[in-house]
Order: sequence, then structure tokens, then C-alpha cells
Amino acid sequence: MARHGGQILAAALAAQGVERVFSVPGESFLAALDGLYDSGIPNVVCRQEGGAAMMAEAHAKLTGKPGVLFVTRGPGASNASAGLHVAMQDSTPMVAFVGQIARGHRDREAFQEVNYRAFFGPLVKWVAEVDQTERLPEYIARAFHVATSGRPGPVVLALPEDMLSGQSDVADLAPTAPAVPRADADQIEALGRMIAAAERPLVVLGGSDWSAEAAAAVQRFAEAWQVPVAASFRRQGHMDNRSPAYAGDLAVGMNPKLGERLAAADLLVVLGARLGDIATRGYELIDPAAPGVRIAHVAPDACEIGKVFRADLGIVARAADVAAQLAALDHAPRDPAWCRAARADYEAWQQPKETPGQVKLEEVVGWLSANLSEDAILTNGAGNYAAWLHRYFRFKRYGTQLAPTSGSMGYGFPASVAASLARPGTCVVCLAGDGCFQMTLNEMSTAVQHGATPIVVVANNGRYGTIRMHQENHYPGRVSGTDLANPDFAALARAYGGHGEVVERTGDFPEAFRRARDSGRAAVIELKMDTDALSTNQSLSATRAAALARLGG
Repeated sequence: MARHGGQILAAALAAQGVERVFSVPGESFLAALDGLYDSGIPNVVCRQEGGAAMMAEAHAKLTGKPGVLFVTRGPGASNASAGLHVAMQDSTPMVAFVGQIARGHRDREAFQEVNYRAFFGPLVKWVAEVDQTERLPEYIARAFHVATSGRPGPVVLALPEDMLSGQSDVADLAPTAPAVPRADADQIEALGRMIAAAERPLVVLGGSDWSAEAAAAVQRFAEAWQVPVAASFRRQGHMDNRSPAYAGDLAVGMNPKLGERLAAADLLVVLGARLGDIATRGYELIDPAAPGVRIAHVAPDACEIGKVFRADLGIVARAADVAAQLAALDHAPRDPAWCRAARADYEAWQQPKETPGQVKLEEVVGWLSANLSEDAILTNGAGNYAAWLHRYFRFKRYGTQLAPTSGSMGYGFPASVAASLARPGTCVVCLAGDGCFQMTLNEMSTAVQHGATPIVVVANNGRYGTIRMHQENHYPGRVSGTDLANPDFAALARAYGGHGEVVERTGDFPEAFRRARDSGRAAVIELKMDTDALSTNQSLSATRAAALARLGG
């Protein structure tokens, strides 16, 4: 029976087990919208393609299944590229469908024409354009396989308008059987011997393709073997932070003691992480040209092993599977001092350092950490405000942290909307800066329309805080381009149909949060921050004074 391309596409998505898609509608893929009409697959209509892409990426992080995105050609595809960049750097499986001009109009610079192979080529794992209606099942099956194989990532399929509306009687295709790389027993035993022989080993967790079972396995292994474990940037949910073996996160503004420990280690067991510039503080703590440490690297793609740092042992396997195999090994006796010292450094770093003002973010985050349920989901984008979350919140379960390792501003709020839709009834909290929130706050309309109920805690200090910090460090007192004129965020939330409150003292936050949660609506709690509050370690005035002294000003 002949179907148009949109119906064929929708059937292919159903065959892949797609539960939800995110989109901003466009005339270039009307047939796909028509196909979704009868598919039973919910279509979350968003307000801007960047927000839609970030929702799809967050959905994939949370569910482990590829996030699916539909955007129109030209401007829509350009807007969506922000979320696709997040997916690529965060190793998140995504399949993005992009509308395209009719095939007969190519190379005329037709309305919104873009060469997607050239545009998206460096940004995603694979990009293709489907020229024949009857080949849609083939391309879609391949797209999902590529997105989830090896190191996961985003795939883009461009859909010419006339191809999509064309008819074909092609049969549906079942998904490709996954090809899962596995470590053999000899490799695991070799890894065990390396760990047993090391005096100062450190495990570094990261990457995607993780699970709650893997988090528990790493914890059992690390506690039995007395090996400290560090999470790479924004992967703190990969292990229960309450474990005596957990040593903190290798992040922007990391605990200096943890940085010293990374540099002093005689063995790094890198489970899934890429061990990039953030984890090594700009490659200063470990030099790729002369690492000075033995490295065992576990990654699902052979191309990632030795890509930056040479490895003494490379294992092509999913880090989650290797975690389970390590947990099954008999542990070797070890002096616990190294592991205990790492934990003591983490505990000391957790002690709140007071910041200026009546609203103290360290206390707000501490309250959230102590009072939220263990399954509560925390999201954030980029900005200095996130350092308080990373430093003072203890993640207890896998799947409770959604944050961009790519450092993308605006990510936290769309991610919180996607999380609330994927886990209805679960408490979802987005911590945002005033600049970060304003990049995607129009998705409040999406949240209200689709019944998402995240609580956004906005740290409002009237500036782009991270850039202001760097500005004061390099050009103290010469403020340019970092101040913000902000709306009344609480009133804006109410205008969208959500709940909104303003908090001007730390002591008022707990009750404001409870009211926001009890409202049953998307909510915003605006924190009026002191203008001198800049980072977890230093105020704006102290940062400027130190820079002036250093520069002789």
C-alpha cells in the first residue's frame, strides 16, 4: 500500500521505539507532521529550534535513547545547530530531521537553501540527504544505528520537500541489531593488575552510555579496592557522591587539591571520559606531549583511545560494562591512605565558603542537596552560578544531572522541560543565571502548553558573571559588554501561566521552594544576588583588587 514519505518516516520512528519528538514546525516538512498525526508519537512543539534541540538532547541523556528533532530548513537548521553541538561534545545520541528545498531547485540559492552536508559535516557524526522516498527506511535505520554506535552522537538527515511528499509502497525496516564492543577477560585482568600495582591510582568517570547499575558497580569496586574516583566535567551523577571513594569532579574551577591529586597520580583509569582540557585544566595538569603517568583508557570507539593522550592499555568497550567486570574481580590489599585523603579533600571543599549578600547561593544549593529526594533531577546551562551547584550539591543517583559538557548557555531550562515531560511527578530543578535563562526562557510557553513543571532557580546578579570574572582578572575595572538589564523574572513566569516568586533573603528560600513545588506548575524563583557575589571563591571587589595588584594598577 502506497504511503507518502511522512507516513513512512513516522512508521520508521515507531519501529525504532521513539516515544517523543521535539520540533518547531515548518512548511518544508508538512508531510512529516502529517505522518506524526496518526503515529501516536507525541510532538512537543517548541518556541525556537535551539531550545527544541536542547530538549531532544536532554531527553536522550535521560532515557538513553536517541533524541529526535524536527526543524525547518535554513534559519531553523541554523538555530538547531547549538543543540547539535551540545550532543556532539557530550556524546549524546540524536537524530535530527531537517526540511530541505525541492530537489529540482538545488544550486539556485532558492529560498532558505543550505548545503547541509557542508554545513553540518564538522558538527555531527553523520549527515545525509534523502533523495528517494523509497529509501527513507534505509536511511533512518542507518541514522539511528550511527547515533548509538561507538561513541554516541548526533546525526542529521535532510528531507527535500518533494521527496517527503512523494509516494512509495516500500516496506518498513526493523532496527539494526546493536554491535556492542566488549572487553575480554585478559584485558580486564590486565587492568586489574595495573590497578593493584599502582600506589596512587585515580579513576576518572565520564562519557555517555552509563547506567544506574554501572554507577553501583563502580562504587563497589572503588570501595573494595580503596581507589578514589573523580567525575569528569558535569558527569557527577555517574556515581553516588556520598561514597567514601568519591573524590569530586574535574571541572571548571575544580578543587585545587583534586587537581594536585590528578597530577600526582601514577595511574589513571579513564572510564568513558575523554580526559580533555577541562579535566586537565587546559592540559596543564597532564601534558599530552609528556603525560608522566600510566593511562588505561576505556572507550566504546577505538578512535577515541590515543586521540589526545597515549594509553598504556586501551580497551574498546562500553565503560558501563567494564565497571561491572571490575566489580567482579577479587580486590587486592591496598593502603587506604590515598583514597581516604582524596575523600577528606572533597569533604573540606564541600564546606561552604561565605559569599556576599543576603542571598547566599552556597546555602541555597546546600538546602537543595539536603532536602530534595534522591531521584530529583538537577539541570543547568553555563555560567559562574553553576560552580555553586557543582561544588555543593551531592548527586546521589545516576540520571539526576543534566548539564552540557560543551558549556552551552541556555541549556538548563529546555533540559528541565524535557526532563519533566520524560519523568512526570519527579521534582526537576533548573539552576540558571540571569543571562543563561534569558537565552531560552521563551520555552516557558512550551512547558505550560505541554504540562511540564520544572522549578527554575534564577541567580540574578545583573551580569554575564563568567565573562565579568575574566574581564576583572585581565582588565580590572574596565567593564564592557557584561552588564544586563533584566525583567522581573517572577512576573514573567506568571505571565506565561506559571508560578513566580522573588527571594531576597536566604532564609525565605525553603518556603518559596515549597510553594513553587505545591503550585503544580512551571515555576520561577528569582534570587536577588548581591552585585559583589562573583564566584564560589572570590567576590568581585576582591577579584578586581587582586588583578590591580598583580598588574601594578
